[in-house]
Amino acid sequence: MTGVRAALIATGIGLGLWGLWLMRDFTGGELLSIGTWIAGGILLHDVVLAPVTVALGVLAARLLPAHLRGALGVGFLIWATLTVAFVPVLSGQGGKPDNDTILNRPYVTSWLVLTAVLLAATVLAVLVRRAQARRAQARTVQSRTAQGGPTADAGP
Repeated sequence: MTGVRAALIATGIGLGLWGLWLMRDFTGGELLSIGTWIAGGILLHDVVLAPVTVALGVLAARLLPAHLRGALGVGFLIWATLTVAFVPVLSGQGGKPDNDTILNRPYVTSWLVLTAVLLAATVLAVLVRRAQARRAQARTVQSRTAQGGPTADAGP
């Protein structure tokens, strides 16, 4: 595994250096703009997105049954990540009235379809997980019954 890790580290360093090389002709204003966006992204993540995600995770842990938490958590994180990536095109940033070839796709429809597909996949994952939990519980009850012990349905 250390060879893979070393290759990933080397690739990351190489791509970072290549990015710096591509920025060699940027003006001071362009570099300041890049720095502002990077700082803004970090602040947005650390001040808004991370605390909201943690709060929703704590809330889900208190309100949702254990077999639902994983699938719903993964589904939500994928949806939130894709939504953040879609924000520039959903808001129309970068579009120009005199050039209709920029942002000429139905981005809101695409985002809604993506959301529906992700929701369907999450519901399917929840249903599969629930079926697995029920089968495991039935095997446990069946195992206890076969051993002559009390079952989950047996009263006091």
